[in-house]
Amino acid sequence: MRRQASSGAESSSGNAASITPASQTSSGDDLAPTLVYAHNIMLRKGPDFRIYIVWISGRMVRTKQNVNPSFDEPDSFILQIDKGVIHANIGDIGKYLNYTAAQDTPLKNIDIQPEGDLVKIRGTVKKVIPLPIEIVGSLAATPDGLVRLHVQHISVLKVPMKGLLGTFDVKLSDLVHSTNVAGVNISGNDIIFDTEKLLPPPHIRGQLTTVRVKFPDIEVIYGNAPNEPTKLAQWHNFLRFRNGALNFGKLTMHHADLTMIDAADEPWFDLDLVNYQNQLVNGDTRMTAQAGLEIYMPSLKNQPARKAGQSVSLEWLKNRNSSLPADVAKKTKAQ
Repeated sequence: MRRQASSGAESSSGNAASITPASQTSSGDDLAPTLVYAHNIMLRKGPDFRIYIVWISGRMVRTKQNVNPSFDEPDSFILQIDKGVIHANIGDIGKYLNYTAAQDTPLKNIDIQPEGDLVKIRGTVKKVIPLPIEIVGSLAATPDGLVRLHVQHISVLKVPMKGLLGTFDVKLSDLVHSTNVAGVNISGNDIIFDTEKLLPPPHIRGQLTTVRVKFPDIEVIYGNAPNEPTKLAQWHNFLRFRNGALNFGKLTMHHADLTMIDAADEPWFDLDLVNYQNQLVNGDTRMTAQAGLEIYMPSLKNQPARKAGQSVSLEWLKNRNSSLPADVAKKTKAQ
């Protein structure tokens, strides 16, 4: 899995970015959508789920009119994808469903595995006694942007069932109750997944073109998105924001111009939204001639102890003879 160039070039804004203390009020150009471009991002959406952004071109859509999109509040925005390719590891999906399932969810101990172009789901359903069950089905996108699993085969206790009924009178509707799992519904022989409701924020929305098994992942393609590995390999791993307003930490960037770049040159830019500040602090930041920010971020797995607490004290400011902080002195000397 490699990254893919967007078919449309990014447009640069004539307005220089500006940074102010974070505010929850927005006006004028701040309300314009913040454009998002990304290549090869392993995005950790909380501790229990990751998605692999091969490449996307889209926008950050506010969930509240007067609240800026914020890295610190993943619910404050939705990623509206115009074009792109995203992967989700099949094993991760099963683990996440087990972790977040309500106590009274009928289907438990979920294990999801690829089987060629199909998906195999194993679990336990309680019908008087717990029964091991296996579901095999094919994936597809629906016209309204949802994911459909068309069930082709159900077995209970490894005994094939005729249609959706059998000796144990287990129906597809017995496995999932929409009141138990948000974003999952049954329609005939189909299980319909609304990933915007099912998966953790930031939520992703867009016109799905293709949903398919691509071992060991499920690949989702948005819009008319090409996926050419040779061209993908030429791009750096990065996450870029342009226009609108964007909050991160105590700051708000107006006319947003922020690029996070993988300094580790690894296959995936491992970005943890929950602990992104640690990566920002330990990265190298520079301001561009257009008053934008570029942040070269180290690998998440090789993070040193957080140095955010090493800000200078008032006592240090009072004493001109105090030495510069070690990391600042090192950079100053290098220059």
